[in-house]
Amino acid sequence: MPTSHSLENSQIFISFTHKQAPPNPMAAAAPPPPPSAAPEPSMAAPETTPIGHPVFTRIRLATPSDVPFIHKLIHQMAVFERLAHLCSATESSLSSNLFLSPPFHSFTIFLLELSSSPIPPLLSPSPSFTPIEKTFNFDIPVNDPEKDAFSIYYGDQQVIIGGFVLFFPNYSTFLGKPGFYVEDLFVRECYRRKGFGKMLLSAVAKQAVKMGYGRVEWVVLDWNVNAITFYEQMGAKVLPEWRICRLTGDALQAYQNANV
Repeated sequence: MPTSHSLENSQIFISFTHKQAPPNPMAAAAPPPPPSAAPEPSMAAPETTPIGHPVFTRIRLATPSDVPFIHKLIHQMAVFERLAHLCSATESSLSSNLFLSPPFHSFTIFLLELSSSPIPPLLSPSPSFTPIEKTFNFDIPVNDPEKDAFSIYYGDQQVIIGGFVLFFPNYSTFLGKPGFYVEDLFVRECYRRKGFGKMLLSAVAKQAVKMGYGRVEWVVLDWNVNAITFYEQMGAKVLPEWRICRLTGDALQAYQNANV
């Protein structure tokens, strides 16, 4: 921070009134006093200059106690993708399927936490993953109208859940290596286009490299141009020649008594 400079030895002129002889019109006029030194310009930033609004973030492994947040995030994602009519997940169904295996062996979720202050360390961190922390600085504060519904407390400090990514292992026979398939990547609306989605997806890719995996794959809706551009900027290749094939609902149940 530049230091403000000012004059420390300013001249002080004090005028005294006293009796004196009448002025001699022939006497030479006294020279004017020397001009005061001009003040040095201040190098400090004006008070109106924004000082920034830091947002402290952390990516950590989700735990069973996070299921209520995960369920709300999934519902918001379904609404955003215009697929809410297909979303039947409940907190109970999520609890009965997630967190049954060690992280990265099956379904794994990274959560994005945000706070205006440094986030306290986890009391019981997982040995499988070291949380990733990063500080962002914005010109204006982020307005989160739903922060109370997505708040978790570490002592007295309020921390907000801003998004999540759910992924699990798959296998490439061509590469002869496992990989990760990203089922869902979602950032709540007020936190989008700020680098948080990139942070979540980068955490998955970094974990894949750490484990010697060969690829990370996911799908994107064809109308979501912003997401497609975002993924391409991250280095992903969109494969238009491939199509998703899915058996679900009655079509899947029809195989219950199938003669295989």
